[in-house]
Amino acid sequence: MNLPRRLLALSALALPLAGALPAAAQTAWPERPVRVVLPFPPGGPSDIVMRLAADKLQAALKQPVVIENKPGAGGNLGSAEVARAAPDGHTWLWITDTVITVNPHVYKNLGFRPEALVPVTVGTQFSQTLVCHPSVGVKTLAELVAKARSTRLSYASGGAGVPGHLAMELLLSTVGIDMTHVPYKGPAPAMQDVIGGQVACGFLAGPTVLPQVRAGKLVALAVSGSRRSPALPEVPTVAEAGHPAYAADFTLVLMAPRGTPEPIVNRMRQLMAEALKAPDVAEKLRAGDQNIVVGTPAEAAAMLAADSRKWGEVARRIQLGLD
Repeated sequence: MNLPRRLLALSALALPLAGALPAAAQTAWPERPVRVVLPFPPGGPSDIVMRLAADKLQAALKQPVVIENKPGAGGNLGSAEVARAAPDGHTWLWITDTVITVNPHVYKNLGFRPEALVPVTVGTQFSQTLVCHPSVGVKTLAELVAKARSTRLSYASGGAGVPGHLAMELLLSTVGIDMTHVPYKGPAPAMQDVIGGQVACGFLAGPTVLPQVRAGKLVALAVSGSRRSPALPEVPTVAEAGHPAYAADFTLVLMAPRGTPEPIVNRMRQLMAEALKAPDVAEKLRAGDQNIVVGTPAEAAAMLAADSRKWGEVARRIQLGLD
């Protein structure tokens, strides 16, 4: 499917879901353990947030909630598994939005059709934090831009096509500078080399860099999102730092196989919202740099379609292609 048709398909995700089960089956749901596939390794934002919500979901569903990490190919492997699953409400997908908004633009073979999945809700929104080693000698975004105009600087990311890579490339395009990209296999090793001074800067996940910022080992210049980080409220957004057209928000999204009955989708969305908004969970999410969103399937579909257009343009500009 070409890109315009993919975007149309994303927009169409907001349409009423087909394949309703008989009323008796709907009222019995769930009849067995509920499986949530996370197509990324343990320890990342999607894993942390879902494990916080899982206990609340399990209590409400009165069935075990089984979290399965199925990493590989930028989230494509686990997503393909859910895309092929029976649409009966017993298999769900919890992803970083880039699986839908970025991967179709950069992977030659996704292994699944994005339109085979439908959004249930955007759970949380998060940004990336722009940090530099103190030896770079900058404390603001404006100072970094000025330095990059006279000195060739490098930046680290958790890998090609990840949120930090995309956020930085969008920033470089916005401010009109260039920096050398140094990709790593995850944000933790990227951060270690920025701390060690091997790489000057990085746009990295807030929870990864926050302790190092507090310890003075890294300097935080700005956050990528449209609002300040709840974990670093003193750090401005890129827009506040002088570039109002810039915003790079990322989200965690609950998806279901297309054809999952609408009553089940609505019930799961409601329970997910209640789980994330529970006071003890919400407090931990704020500390982990996550802003709770929770909306309708239509709102999630519109957000995914808009972000797909934005990141598609970035991917084409930097000629990002992955096998």
